[in-house]
Amino acid sequence: MFHLTKIKNRLGIAVLFLGDIACLFILFQLSVFLRKNLLPVFFPDLPQFINDLSLYGWIFPIWLGIMTYEGAYSKRFAVWDEVKFLWKSSFFACVAVFTILFISKKGPEFSRILMVIMGALSVMLLPFLRAALKELIYSADLMKRKMLIVGSGEAAIAAFNAVKNEPNLGYDVVGFVDDSSAQNELCGLKVHPQLDQIERYINSAGIHDVIVAKPELEKTELVKLINAIQHKAENTLYIPDFKGLAVSGTELRYFFREQAMIIEIKNNLSNPLNYAVKRSVDYLAGLLLFILALPLLALIAHLVRRDSPGPAFLLQRRIGKNGRSFMCYKFRTMYLDAEERLDAILKNDKEAKEEWDKFWKLKNDPRITKAGQWLRSTSLDELPQVINILKGEMSLIGPRPYLPREKHFLVTEGETILKLPPGITGLWQISGRSNTSYDFRITMDSWYVKNWDLWLDIMIIFKTAGVVLNRSGAR
Repeated sequence: MFHLTKIKNRLGIAVLFLGDIACLFILFQLSVFLRKNLLPVFFPDLPQFINDLSLYGWIFPIWLGIMTYEGAYSKRFAVWDEVKFLWKSSFFACVAVFTILFISKKGPEFSRILMVIMGALSVMLLPFLRAALKELIYSADLMKRKMLIVGSGEAAIAAFNAVKNEPNLGYDVVGFVDDSSAQNELCGLKVHPQLDQIERYINSAGIHDVIVAKPELEKTELVKLINAIQHKAENTLYIPDFKGLAVSGTELRYFFREQAMIIEIKNNLSNPLNYAVKRSVDYLAGLLLFILALPLLALIAHLVRRDSPGPAFLLQRRIGKNGRSFMCYKFRTMYLDAEERLDAILKNDKEAKEEWDKFWKLKNDPRITKAGQWLRSTSLDELPQVINILKGEMSLIGPRPYLPREKHFLVTEGETILKLPPGITGLWQISGRSNTSYDFRITMDSWYVKNWDLWLDIMIIFKTAGVVLNRSGAR
């Protein structure tokens, strides 16, 4: 069985390689079409394009070579890591092509515009094409890796959910192993009781990877267990108990003589250039968004006033960077006597009181107007916050803008969360929005600040678009 899975894995990699060639060829032909038929409509003075594939065939080995070097066929990527890898590969492939053209002094013989178009298309389309290709390969039961989880506690369940929520990795969890577990089944899979028989489980089921998720073990037992598994499976993954620490961008450093390992945790916020880039993006995006959204802002303001008496905009005092307060702009989504209505509800409805204590929101909130329900479901009620961005009080992406009355909830994580300006969107909004508990939101905001980098912001922007379009978790 193990031999068969190896063959399937290698066959899947071969199909993926051929599929990547096909994807690049499709992108090239689409670039040719745009260069030959579309661009001359807008730029009549462009030189005539000679469509000769033999002239451009050399770019494909360069592109594939860079992708291979970056781990296209040796690493397993989560969705957003794969997007990052493909964007990076496309950028360096274009740089390599232009460098070769410059050194060889053959630039005039080739269409450099074509190369720019292909680079742009690869950034936009290659992640989708490759994701579809990998889904097709996995559905054919190729290139999949069977995984066994050691443990049956919270860490093991978290490991299972992490793998399940990242189908792009191609992992298939087949079961759990734990001597100390009293349960026979976990997450719909069998819990095997004999940890000392793990080699038999690995061989009989054709296991490739084993995740060790038993943080409760003593250090000596844990080391002994990992060492025992290491040479029985292809890969051993260990989940350390580092909850609450920054993990993004961390690096391992080794000291062989002392047999010591150090985890380097970077503070990306300490680099003035990183923060300057973030704020520059905020101001530029905010200005562009404000100009484009002016007609929409006027229309929504009219609808809000027509739906219920009162002003269209709501100004709320919020906690900003370093604890400084500011007035946050929003469209009004509630009746003017909303606070009185809330007090009455919480006094007379026990279930509503419990829901409010957990989420600080009500699912069926009678304080919200008809226009307010639509604005909240589309998140357009937060559109005026672009004014706060232009005033330097908020960011496009960041922690929640907390109310002053919520300050005592920030006692433990407030110092971390308030190191960045609050954002219109953020990590908690793409992690369930209003369906998450209040403690979870604070945890997400803290994790965002600890792990902040520009790539995380890019990921949140794309995921926010998906959440808003699906209207998931909005209230």
